[in-house]
This record gives sequence, C-alpha cells and structure tokens, in this order.
Amino acid sequence: MAIVTVKNKYQVVIPQSVREQMDVNVGDLFEAMVEKGKITLAPKSIVDRAIAEGLADIKAGRMSGPFDSVEDMLVSLKGKKAKPVRATSRTR
Repeated sequence: MAIVTVKNKYQVVIPQSVREQMDVNVGDLFEAMVEKGKITLAPKSIVDRAIAEGLADIKAGRMSGPFDSVEDMLVSLKGKKAKPVRATSRTR
C-alpha cells in the first residue's frame, strides 16, 4: 500500500508502482469520484461529439459506403443521379 500526501495546490502524486500497474502515462485523463467515502480515479477518454455521433451511426447501421466512385457517393447523398457539370467557354 502506498501512502500519498495532498500538496498545497491539492495535488496528489500517483506512486510509480501504481502507475506501472495501471499503465498510466503523462496526459491520461481520469474522472474523480467519491464512492462510499473514498476518492476514486477512473480512466476516461474524451471523444469529440461529432466522432461519437458518427460511431453511434456506424454501430446502428446508419451508414453508406464504401463507394466505387464519387458519382456513387453523390447518388447516395442526394438520393438521385448527379447531373454532370458542363464546362462553359466565354468569348470576349
């Protein structure tokens, strides 16, 4: 068992033996909670909301692709065939 001290800025150092057992690295995030009169730290990962929504869509089967061509992708996005873009020439 490791004993730690709360420093003047309320900082606590996680002992090396505990860090190694839990594979804690610089920059890792933890959620601090009080559970039954004890302070606990649980590893957390922060995921951008858009990424989280995209992952939820994939899990729920709300996705299309991969596509063989850009045209196939546009058809999927628009729900119809994409009109070809015609080059125009200007004369002065």
